[in-house]
Amino acid sequence: MDNWTREQWEDVRSQSPDAAFYLYTPLCGTCAVASKMLEVIAELKPELPLGKADLNFVESMAVDYEIESVPCLLVQKKGELSHKIYAFQSVPYLLEKLS
Repeated sequence: MDNWTREQWEDVRSQSPDAAFYLYTPLCGTCAVASKMLEVIAELKPELPLGKADLNFVESMAVDYEIESVPCLLVQKKGELSHKIYAFQSVPYLLEKLS
């Protein structure tokens, strides 16, 4: 999973109908667990554009996307933002939301 800037996320959103962007903070313990889950997802779904960013470096996204907490996974389906996932329940749950 690559680190993306906001501009890279916007480029991916415009070029790919399905994509996901993971927002986290480095001192968040829950984010560390979510990161491990998303590494598994990245291996299972290599065709899905999936990036990540430390929310401290893309602060404007917190306002523009109305991010309520971290971890947060922005999911785009068919060109539209379809989900903001805050509870990373399990890898199968995330696979279902991304499929």
